[in-house]
Amino acid sequence: MISAKPEQAIAKKPLVKSLAETETSALKKYQMFFVGSSSFGALLKFELLTMLFGPLPGAIGLLLRKQFFPSLCKKVGAGVVWGRNVSLRHPGKIELGDRVAIDDYCLVDAKGSEAHGIKVGNDVLIARSSIIQAKNGPIVIGDSCSIGSQCQLSSVGGITLGQSVMMAGQCYIGGGRYHTADREIPMMEQGLYSQGPVLIGNDVWIGSGVIVQDGVRIGNGCVIGSGAVVTEDIPDYAIVIPNRKLLFLPRGESLV
Repeated sequence: MISAKPEQAIAKKPLVKSLAETETSALKKYQMFFVGSSSFGALLKFELLTMLFGPLPGAIGLLLRKQFFPSLCKKVGAGVVWGRNVSLRHPGKIELGDRVAIDDYCLVDAKGSEAHGIKVGNDVLIARSSIIQAKNGPIVIGDSCSIGSQCQLSSVGGITLGQSVMMAGQCYIGGGRYHTADREIPMMEQGLYSQGPVLIGNDVWIGSGVIVQDGVRIGNGCVIGSGAVVTEDIPDYAIVIPNRKLLFLPRGESLV
């Protein structure tokens, strides 16, 4: 089914062109891409903390990151755990609640979200090698969410997860779309657009390998089966099984 939702144009300069600009020094480009500040002090602090403490293994690494990484971010609550080699971009736009755990090799990137950035609630787990990337819209993750390993939340129009969302590994949430009508112009040059934010309600279970496209709302209490591609809104308490008709069953009732 083709969605009838209105398109929202996204202003986005290709990264290659940004890096090729000659009027900006390489140092300033690095600062604006990674640090999000033109201050030399902010750059020095970012470099020292991530270089010295980011790769450190074991308990000493956990303790030092717990002590020093919060100073990079806009706001960090109590008891936050930082894994090894966590990559931060524009950390001044990142807010973390209490008892958040970010596992090894994750990317938390608030670069493209202007002032809104990334906001994570309390008691949230972001498992190993996941990507939380606010490209052109904010990301809000509610309390008690669990994001499995190798997931990607890529916000073009915005992404909001309610409370107690369980997401298994290798899911992809969000993204945008390119115009394709003109055959004479490469698709990447025809412009990027979004059909709106992704809104996921409370108490939702998303199975492994699920793709949720931009503009979709998933209601409260839904179960999304592994491998599903969600292209349209899902009502509250629905069960979605790939390659089968959408089922509307009270949770706990047999599918047989």
